[in-house]
Amino acid sequence: MPTLDAFLADVRACTRCAAHLPHGVRPVFQFHPHAPILIAGQAPGARVHASGVPFDDPSGDRLRAWLGVDRDTFYDATKIAILPMGFCYPGTGKSGDLPPRPECAPAWRDAFMQRFERLSLVIVLGQYAMDYHLGTGKTPLTQVVEHWRDHWPQALPLPHPSPRNNRWLVRNPWFEQDVLPVLQARVRAILAPNPKE
Repeated sequence: MPTLDAFLADVRACTRCAAHLPHGVRPVFQFHPHAPILIAGQAPGARVHASGVPFDDPSGDRLRAWLGVDRDTFYDATKIAILPMGFCYPGTGKSGDLPPRPECAPAWRDAFMQRFERLSLVIVLGQYAMDYHLGTGKTPLTQVVEHWRDHWPQALPLPHPSPRNNRWLVRNPWFEQDVLPVLQARVRAILAPNPKE
């Protein structure tokens, strides 16, 4: 297995999807093998593509609130890893951003997962990540999130924190009432100086 630095350099230099990326290649992710929490997302949006910083947008603001962490904690790679299913911005379609490019996960995901040394919780955002990490296939997102206890405490499926999901959050008040307090308590416990499993 290549050294971590060599592996990360290979990922950052990846051009597998270049012909399909209208805005160019710019892999965006955050990783350290000691991170106990992984955020498994979809793909960067336009704003994140521009900044090169994962979740540097309103979705990130909401996600940090859901987790109960500040920006410094969120961007500490030794605490939280951020690996979307597609590392580059795929562009937009008729109803928002296009899906993650299908070449990315087969090329890199298993190699990343094998490098975690202390992983305790995978936060799974959206259907592409749910299918990969939880094997949910085409099960409707709401149904997967409703059955979050099936994967707890190793993983937690969440809707994407995008403002596009405001209507979903209004229709499903149980999510913020029942799920988020449990998530925040687990994140606090994992990130405590002497973490409790």
